[in-house]
Amino acid sequence: MALIKPCRGNHPKFGKDCWFAENATIVGEVIMGDKCSVWYTAVIRGDVNTIKMGNKVNIQDGAVIHATFEKTKTTLGNNVSVGHNALIHGCTVEDNVLIGMGSIVMDNCYIESGSIVAAGAVLLEGTRVEAGSIWAGVPAKKVKDISPELFEGEVMRIANNYVKYADWFKE
Repeated sequence: MALIKPCRGNHPKFGKDCWFAENATIVGEVIMGDKCSVWYTAVIRGDVNTIKMGNKVNIQDGAVIHATFEKTKTTLGNNVSVGHNALIHGCTVEDNVLIGMGSIVMDNCYIESGSIVAAGAVLLEGTRVEAGSIWAGVPAKKVKDISPELFEGEVMRIANNYVKYADWFKE
């Protein structure tokens, strides 16, 4: 069973049909939608501020979701995939977004729908990612727009696959 703890009187709240790895950690004011998954060694720490997640969000192995005390909350929309070892901190991510493995998204970033943050990218504080774009590099910059094939073949495929993968562990 995952480590699920209250903090400062706030208990994590989960939608229907979620799955959490045995060594995932979910603490404090975390509000999660339906069909979400939190994978091995991932941490969602709503101790200092609110973390809100939509439906079909997957937080992959080793990822950390956090915020800043009395300053920034973290909001993830529907169909958001957070890649292995990514760090998401005090930002807003709209629907249908892929955050690549090992990427860092800092406070007050805003990622619009249908976007990709490439593996290893670093979004500096306050960066805004336009809808339908791909950002990469350190610091991250827009590299191109997403084609419909890439959107369906990566962003939506990964979000849907992680619902399926989580089901394998519920048997």
